[in-house]
Amino acid sequence: MPRSSVTPFAPPVNALLRRYAGTGEPLSCVPVAQGLLNRGYRLRTTRGAYFLKQHLDAPTADRATIVRQHRATQRLYDLGVPVAPPLPDTEGATVAVVGGRCYALHPWVQGSHRGGAQLTAAGSRRLGALLGVVHTCLEQVMAAAEPPGAAPGGVRSADPAQSVRLIDDLLARARGRRPRDAFDELAEYRLLERRRLLAEHAHRRPPPAAAGGWVHGDFHPLNLLYRGAEPAAIVDWDKLGVQPRAEEAVRAAAIFFVQPGGLLDLPKVRAYARAYRRAAGADPAELAAAVHRVWWERLNDFWILRWRYQRDDARADPQFPAASALVVWWTKEYAAVLAAFTG
Repeated sequence: MPRSSVTPFAPPVNALLRRYAGTGEPLSCVPVAQGLLNRGYRLRTTRGAYFLKQHLDAPTADRATIVRQHRATQRLYDLGVPVAPPLPDTEGATVAVVGGRCYALHPWVQGSHRGGAQLTAAGSRRLGALLGVVHTCLEQVMAAAEPPGAAPGGVRSADPAQSVRLIDDLLARARGRRPRDAFDELAEYRLLERRRLLAEHAHRRPPPAAAGGWVHGDFHPLNLLYRGAEPAAIVDWDKLGVQPRAEEAVRAAAIFFVQPGGLLDLPKVRAYARAYRRAAGADPAELAAAVHRVWWERLNDFWILRWRYQRDDARADPQFPAASALVVWWTKEYAAVLAAFTG
């Protein structure tokens, strides 16, 4: 390829394409908006455009795990779910290991991302119905090979005492950062606020999760491509696994429908949740339990600050203002949020 077309972290494109028939010669390999865990590239060849994925995230980057994801997406595709299964190479394999790294080649899906602000009420219903279909179809395609059981390890909900210890550590790091900036000031304010909320609501810690089912694991706007008003492809299945299904529905809504000030667009949440319940066969009690657990999860969640202060990784910083405000608003408006998901 021309030197100007090669990125500093470019994968071994020539070696990869030799494994596939009819993909042509490489012309360019350009990174797409980089995720936090893996890398993706728009690969142009003399035969067309492809999405090349480089699997890097240690918990999900082994070949067996990726193959399981690929088989699931192919089966979902056969059922009519909008996904983009990987292309097989000349030997029928969908994972290429080059230089100790795992790669997969997918068809390029032309589309755009749409957050909740860009969705109408009808679009919100389509989104909820889509996730419900994903969950029911996953149950069908995964049942034979790996039937779901209890939620992973019967994991208990977050311990507020451990969260308070983490808050103290993060506070010390935020206060000691030099030079301090507006983010550090906001982080200190939110950490003190969260410590007060945990003290006030520690008695509301939910019980262990109920039985789970197969879920996408990371369903949010950057993992869903739209073509016009219709979903074109659900991508990035790296976190495919067994979890309480309704919790994924609540987490997704909290990402899609959060507003910049940290409020949820409850009318859209209501439309989304009703469509999800119908498509997934979930009852209001299941959604109510999920709302409680995800609220508690958010109240005890500090991953963005851990990345910044413990890993010196600021890539997630832009998400913090709305995410941290949402926890406070959700706690205050708990009854209204619960009604939106269950009514």
